[in-house]
Amino acid sequence: MLSGMQKKPKRPRDPNQLGKLIVDLSVGEITDKVEDLRDPSAVTLGQKGGKARAAKLSKKQRVEIAKKAATQRWKNKK
Repeated sequence: MLSGMQKKPKRPRDPNQLGKLIVDLSVGEITDKVEDLRDPSAVTLGQKGGKARAAKLSKKQRVEIAKKAATQRWKNKK
């Protein structure tokens, strides 16, 4: 799942190089670009999928799914 998602650019481990990079970023000499590696058509289909699924589910089914998700989220927080 993480392979197609955005990743942070690597930072230098040397404190002097890291300091120079931070100064360059703050001054605007270089930009901190993160490349989006996802397929645009797959992103569009993914955005449509959740809405289409929700439209075909009944209210009772949506409530059951929501309750199940809530119990999973709060299970480890007690």
